[in-house]
Amino acid sequence: MKNISLYFVFILISVHMNLFAQKIKSKNNYVYQVREEKGDLNNDGKMDKIIVEMDTVDETRPLRLQIFLSQPNGKKLTLAVSSTKIIEPQYPVENQGKFNGYQIPNFFIEKGILSMWSEIKGGNITYDFKYQKGNFELIHVTKLTNNSTKGYVDENTIFTDAKFNLISGLRIETDGKLGSEKVLNKRKKIVLIRPLPKIQDFKFSDKKLY
Repeated sequence: MKNISLYFVFILISVHMNLFAQKIKSKNNYVYQVREEKGDLNNDGKMDKIIVEMDTVDETRPLRLQIFLSQPNGKKLTLAVSSTKIIEPQYPVENQGKFNGYQIPNFFIEKGILSMWSEIKGGNITYDFKYQKGNFELIHVTKLTNNSTKGYVDENTIFTDAKFNLISGLRIETDGKLGSEKVLNKRKKIVLIRPLPKIQDFKFSDKKLY
């Protein structure tokens, strides 16, 4: 009887360990690299790197952004940020297995600024993050949208160019038509967001806030 009890205990422990191992493994399926960009992000004159990887096992095809920074001792790059929230999965659960309709965001590094360009409904949005105080903070957002409901733009389509400086809080929206320099309407307001959003806390759904 004692041997039988020990056998069942062993089985339970084995099952628990297998489930635990599967759980760990499920977090490490970001094996397909879809983006890579290099540049100096922490202003030390050395190359840093960002990569975007896709989980090819999860049916929603989630994506992970990782930022690697150079170190003073000159050794290999060190992981500074890892986020699976900033980019929308290719096949979101709420879409019931359907493609979200947007290409994977592009990333750029210029003059110490990390920019993420994303497609959104009716346009696109660009987020600028700057490394300061040990974090990548959102400092600027540019959003271009149009009011077309036809699936294409024509001479009657109104474009809205929104520029939001999170440091000063100034948000400017400018309305115009394609190919025309004439400003139809311009709106300014102050929106203070403190503290500045950090990239590790940023979610793809936050686009609605800007």
